[in-house]
Amino acid sequence: MTKPLPPQDPSDLTSFIETEYHAKHRAQLPELATLSEKVEAVHAGQTDVPAGLADLLHRMIGDLEVHMKKEELILFPAIRNAATGLDAPIAAMRADHDDHEAEVGQIRHLTNNLTLPDGACRSWTRLYTGVGEFLDDLEEHIRLENDVLFPQFETRETGHV
Repeated sequence: MTKPLPPQDPSDLTSFIETEYHAKHRAQLPELATLSEKVEAVHAGQTDVPAGLADLLHRMIGDLEVHMKKEELILFPAIRNAATGLDAPIAAMRADHDDHEAEVGQIRHLTNNLTLPDGACRSWTRLYTGVGEFLDDLEEHIRLENDVLFPQFETRETGHV
């Protein structure tokens, strides 16, 4: 199944990000955290168990929610109103993105880059499939904002244009 192409218009792009990524992350993460708790409990002590993944996913639920709310309530409305002087809020969002990318690295480390052990159960397989989809979505979400949306509203002094 192909994903819809993001719109070019910045206002439409903010709406696209909210429906295509924010809503999806809100649905994905709680399910993945619960599934990870199950896998970690059932397979505790196994060499390849992603110990700590559920805690990291739970932490990401909160971190991402705060980040997405800042975009939805402050930055995206300002973009839709063609506001200027958005360098500071965009810089804050970029810093959050750096934190999220660090968390992606932690997930990849805990899961041995989503490598299933031989004979992995269906829950573990479903977990890594879901985490892989989440990571792909998050990475594309960050790329769209950092490389497509934000540069349109940053001044030259930020170094991103």
